[in-house]
Amino acid sequence: MAIGDIIVGIDIGTSKVSLVIGEVNNFNQIEVICTASHKCNGIQKGKIVDENEIAKLIHRSIKEAESEASLRINSAYVTIPGKYVTIVQNSILKEAKDKFAGISARDVASAIMQVKDIEVPEEKQIIDIVENQFILESGKMVADPIGNLSASFTLKAQILLADKEYMRQIATIFRKANLDIDGLVPATLAQRSIALDSNELNDNVMLLDIGAGNTDIGVFEGSNFVYTNTISLGGDNITSDIAYVLNISLGEAERLKRQYGLALKSFIDNDNEILLTTCKDDNGKKVIRSSELIEIMEARIEEIFSFVNKDIAAKGIKSRINNVILTGQGITNISKSDVAGKIILNIPVKIATGRLISVVRPEYRTAYSLVKYVAARPFTKTVGSNIDSDSEESFFQTVKERLKEFFYS
Repeated sequence: MAIGDIIVGIDIGTSKVSLVIGEVNNFNQIEVICTASHKCNGIQKGKIVDENEIAKLIHRSIKEAESEASLRINSAYVTIPGKYVTIVQNSILKEAKDKFAGISARDVASAIMQVKDIEVPEEKQIIDIVENQFILESGKMVADPIGNLSASFTLKAQILLADKEYMRQIATIFRKANLDIDGLVPATLAQRSIALDSNELNDNVMLLDIGAGNTDIGVFEGSNFVYTNTISLGGDNITSDIAYVLNISLGEAERLKRQYGLALKSFIDNDNEILLTTCKDDNGKKVIRSSELIEIMEARIEEIFSFVNKDIAAKGIKSRINNVILTGQGITNISKSDVAGKIILNIPVKIATGRLISVVRPEYRTAYSLVKYVAARPFTKTVGSNIDSDSEESFFQTVKERLKEFFYS
C-alpha cells in the first residue's frame, strides 16, 4: 500500500451511485474519510440509459464529499460490470538482468509490461493487469519475487479487457461530472477481498453479487481470476413480480418482500394471512396467504440461479467451482436463498461471511471494496493519480499510460 494515498472509489449500480473516500494510514489500513450514496435510475438491465442522471449524482456525491472532508477531488476509480470485461490468461518467462544480485524491481516491472503484450480486439481496451503467480527457477511460488536469487522467473497474469463502447460512456459521464478516471475495476474482483474468508481466498469459488437489477458473476481459482459476467436480473425483479402478480404498488411489494422474505415455499412455518392495502382489484384491500407471496419470490429466485447455472455451464467452468458465495442487497436478506441456490446449481452455496462484510454498510460495500483493492495493489509507486480525460482519444491513451504508471518505472 502507498501510505498517505487518498483513494476515491465510485460504484455505479442499478439502483444507486455510491462513493467512498479512504486514506492509507501508517498501519497499511484504509481509514474511511467520508461516504455518499444516492438513488439512481440511470442503468437498466445492465445498460446505461441516462448518462446525465448518473453524471449529476456523481457530481453531487463529489461535492458532498468535498464539503465534508475539505478536499478537492479531481479523479476517482470506478467499478465496471462483468458483462463488459474479458479476461485473458497469459504468462511469460523472464530472465533476471543480474542473477547474482537477485530479481530486481525493474525485472518485475519489465515482466508486467511484457505479459500484457497480447492481441487485443479492435473493440476492446486493456484496463488492468492482475499478477497471479510468480514462479522462481526452482519451481517455488512467491508473492513477491524481488530480492530472490534466481536466474529467471515465470509470471502468470490475467489481462483485463473492457468494451470500448462502455468505456466511452463512462468517459462521457465523468467528463460531465468534471472528474477524471483513475481506473476501472471489475466489481467482483474488487469485492473478493471483503466477501471471502481466508479459506475461500484459496479455494475455487464463484462470487455472486446479486444487486437490485444485476447479478455479477466472478469465478476465482485461488488468486486466479478466471471469469466474470453479468446477468441482468436482481432483487428489483422479485419486487416487480410481486407487484404485478398481486396487482399492488411497488412500495407495498418491496415491504412484503422484506417482511416475509423466504426463497422456498417448503420452509414456511405458518401460512399466515396477509392483508394487501394497495390492491387495485378489490377496492384497495385483499387478503392472501403468505404461501402465495413466497411462491412468487421462489419462481424469480429460481430463474436467477438458473441463468447463472446456464452461463457457467456454457463456459465450461461449472465443474471447477467448489463453492458459491452469495453477496448483494438483492437477495441476501431473503432467507434460504443459499438453499435455493444449492438446489439449482448443485454446488454448495453460502452467504458471504468475510470479516469486513458485517462492518461495512451494504450500500457502501462495493465502493469500499474498490478502495481496498486499489490500495492493496502490489508493485505500485502510487495509487492517487489524476488522469486527464478531456477527449475520447485522450481517455483511451491515458488508460494505456495508467498501466505504465501503475507499476514500478
